[in-house]
Amino acid sequence: RKNITRPFEDQTSLEFFSKKSDCSLFMFGSHNKKRPNNLIIGRMFDYHILDMIELGVEKFVSLKDVKNSKCPEGTKPMLIFAGDMFDVNEEYRRLKSLLIDFFRGPSVPNIRLAGLEHVLHFTAVDGKIYMRSYKVLLKKSGCKIPRIELEEMGPSLDLVMRRTHLASDDLYKLSLKQPKALKPKKKKNISHDVFGTTYGRIHMQKQDLGKLQTRKMKGLKKRPAEKSAEDGGVSPKKSKS
Repeated sequence: RKNITRPFEDQTSLEFFSKKSDCSLFMFGSHNKKRPNNLIIGRMFDYHILDMIELGVEKFVSLKDVKNSKCPEGTKPMLIFAGDMFDVNEEYRRLKSLLIDFFRGPSVPNIRLAGLEHVLHFTAVDGKIYMRSYKVLLKKSGCKIPRIELEEMGPSLDLVMRRTHLASDDLYKLSLKQPKALKPKKKKNISHDVFGTTYGRIHMQKQDLGKLQTRKMKGLKKRPAEKSAEDGGVSPKKSKS
């Protein structure tokens, strides 16, 4: 659409739509003579701009242009980041964190091997970011573990970083703080082993097992000689009348 939204100059409209739609992530595409094929991705904190990075698209191959099989829609992707810039440069580190928020998908408790069929690969080299999308093929290997092959399925983009708007370190740390209500409560005296078995420790007072009430059976009754031995003497015989 033709609009006059300029996120780096005026952020009020983005913050308004973020609050109205209750969204924390946004992507804005634009094209003009000064910055052709422009893509801005960012995220919000408390409905205000936290991080915002402007990327220029230098080369684009769509999903339809690659004539290969595709993975099902909604598949949770595996993310791979290659290049020292993602660990050394602060702007690239924020970009990596931003891309993880965009593409990580929903949190799931379990993963099956056959469901790992989509890979998003980001490579940072020579001032450019190369985004590639692959489908994972599980081939026969003659053993229990299959042989893995990657087949490009699109889309692919060659990106270059332009402008950035990064939050201060204090604000960034504040945005990472987890509310107390969401933190899992720590259970005391409970441990787990490597096999996932749960062990619980119970604290009890010392018990006298001699006074423990058991089931009364004739075979477990004490004989008179044993009773007298416990009492410390022999009981006198009753005199016959």
